Amino acid sequence: MVRPSPEDPIVSGLVDLIRRQQVSRRQLFRGAAVGAAGAGTLALSACGGGSGGSGDTLIWGNWTYYLDFDEETSTNPTLEAFIEQAGFNVNYVEDIDDNNTFYGKIKDALQLDQFVGYDVITMTDWMNARLIDAGQVQEFDYANLGNVESNLLESEWEALAEDPGRKFSIPWQLPTTGWAWNKEALPGGLHTLDDLLKPELKGKVQVLSEFRDTIGLILSGQGVDPSSDWGDAEFDRAMEWLTDALDSGQINNVKGNDYTQDLETGTMLAGFVWTGDVVMMNKELDDQWGVELPETGGMVARDSFTVPNGTSAENKERVEQLIDYYYQPEVAAEVAAYVAYVCPVQGAQEAMQDIDPDQVNNPAIFPTEEDWTKLRPFRILTAEEDNRYSTAFQQALGL
Repeated sequence: MVRPSPEDPIVSGLVDLIRRQQVSRRQLFRGAAVGAAGAGTLALSACGGGSGGSGDTLIWGNWTYYLDFDEETSTNPTLEAFIEQAGFNVNYVEDIDDNNTFYGKIKDALQLDQFVGYDVITMTDWMNARLIDAGQVQEFDYANLGNVESNLLESEWEALAEDPGRKFSIPWQLPTTGWAWNKEALPGGLHTLDDLLKPELKGKVQVLSEFRDTIGLILSGQGVDPSSDWGDAEFDRAMEWLTDALDSGQINNVKGNDYTQDLETGTMLAGFVWTGDVVMMNKELDDQWGVELPETGGMVARDSFTVPNGTSAENKERVEQLIDYYYQPEVAAEVAAYVAYVCPVQGAQEAMQDIDPDQVNNPAIFPTEEDWTKLRPFRILTAEEDNRYSTAFQQALGL
């Protein structure tokens, strides 16, 4: 018997976005092409040991699907408007596929305080905490950030313990992690963690290479709140579930942001996903994929702007101009309507009335207090825990 769609408001909001969003297959693969181009930029810039983007160009490194996109013109409308207004160019590259692998590309330049190939990047806050603790990113000048000061959600100012007051990091998007499944292959959907172990899914299950997202969802599926004071026993139980599924061949795919290509081709039939990605690809695939936050709870993280030390003073000011532009509620609403993740900008919900009225109360973008009980951050780890748990996870995945 096919179980009816869940009534959870965030899930309902995601389903509504699936039905409303337009995305082309060309757009689905554009991240890989742009990433390849960005890699060339990185190589040229990093090898030169320079101090920022050349001339009047700012280089922004971001994740795939993290900015509004017009497929007819192959442009990012809000960014085009900013460039025209600001009078300088922005080279926007979707180069971040995974926090660890991206950090691996820039760590040498970071340690030498050289230009890393990007003037501004948007990694996840747990990684940003490392950069902040190492003194590898620059402090923002809030004299240039009036919109941020006025419009950053109150809850976000102290959300990163290593950066109270958001001196070194400013939230860009709050991505949510859940699971997805091919509706034809699994018409009953996914409802428990062990549903991923069904025989018909053997060799067709994927997990994310991001430690906190994958282990967080496993913990949640085992009845452990990932934001609570869990420890070694709970981690070991989560790792046992993951290792058994990997060793048996049930899980056969571990990827960063490029996992969407395996979903599109049908190579993978179920697994852990960043929910907004599947929302964005699903319309072109005729609603082929179910996507949900698990009934036991999904994950929420924060991807934030930082400015590496190698960025020039002139370009740092330009970055601040860029960030402040995106903290205008009407601009933030336009991005949120496309990206489909939780928006950190106060006033964006009201501005959405003019952008897309049907999404004003969409909990996938603007969660209520009750909705937040379904979204769980990964608890802060000590340096020793982080190293030990991350190493065990990477070894299990063969990374």
